Amino acid sequence: MNALDYHSCAEAWESRATIRTRPRRQVEDDQRLIYPLSRQPLVLSETFMRECPQQRDFALTQSLYKFINDVVIFETEIVDRTARRIAKDRFAIRFPFACRYDAMTVVVDEDYHALVAMDFMQQTIALTGFEPMALPEEIELSRAIPAALALAPAHLRDALELICVGIAENTLTDDVAAFARDDTVKPSVQGLMADHLLDEGRHSSFWARLVRIYWHSAPDADRHCIAEILPVFLAQYLTNDIQKRFDFALIAQLPINETARAALRQEVTSMAYPIDHQHPLLGNILRLFRASSMLDSPCVQDALAHYLPKPRR
Repeated sequence: MNALDYHSCAEAWESRATIRTRPRRQVEDDQRLIYPLSRQPLVLSETFMRECPQQRDFALTQSLYKFINDVVIFETEIVDRTARRIAKDRFAIRFPFACRYDAMTVVVDEDYHALVAMDFMQQTIALTGFEPMALPEEIELSRAIPAALALAPAHLRDALELICVGIAENTLTDDVAAFARDDTVKPSVQGLMADHLLDEGRHSSFWARLVRIYWHSAPDADRHCIAEILPVFLAQYLTNDIQKRFDFALIAQLPINETARAALRQEVTSMAYPIDHQHPLLGNILRLFRASSMLDSPCVQDALAHYLPKPRR
């Protein structure tokens, strides 16, 4: 695909921009969960179930607050920054007006997602009475993107940023889908995430198309340089350091003895996924590499060998 083949999706998006067209989601005062158990395995651990099962709703609510906080950071500080620069034609890669127009649509959607998420957090505080713990001021991308850009020559930093954001938008979709599919959580949470999912599905395709446009025109030397940096980005992006630090802070809030706290910290540490082909986000990341045609390049295949599924013998 080249830039001249790009046709704007904005008209179709406008008629289906779900977050902007749905009624306000209001959190229910019912017995369903505020956050999926599968996304906070701490509450299913042996020590938690034995020592403080009555703290489940507190732990799940704090986990929802972190998720919302992560979404706000992602939408307003990561995606918004890149999309806005593309929309205003202040990006090193020059895209035609149709691409820039769609990028501004992404800006509007993402900021609206953040607004709706913040509204839902305030509703949850009012319903549960649980004030948020100190929430992280950064997400994994806040470290991973700068770490990757620091290794790139100046003329490739915007291209690398585009690819990193494309990867992230494709992985967020899977996160949101986990909420939308889980019937144990409140209907408002399911509905909110289903609305978000429809928008993010369109956004992920948009970013894949832009990456594909860039990759098809990139010189071989630039492709090789970017390929060599991708493992650095992935190693930072797939770490669980920030989540583990949050879980440790959550454990510190629980009314249990120090022996139980130490056991919970050990259980949390053992839950981390290996940063290799077994990581659950790798499927979506590879989907972006395939959709953008990046994975067709031998240099990318070589650079990502550690992350590619191992052939069966």
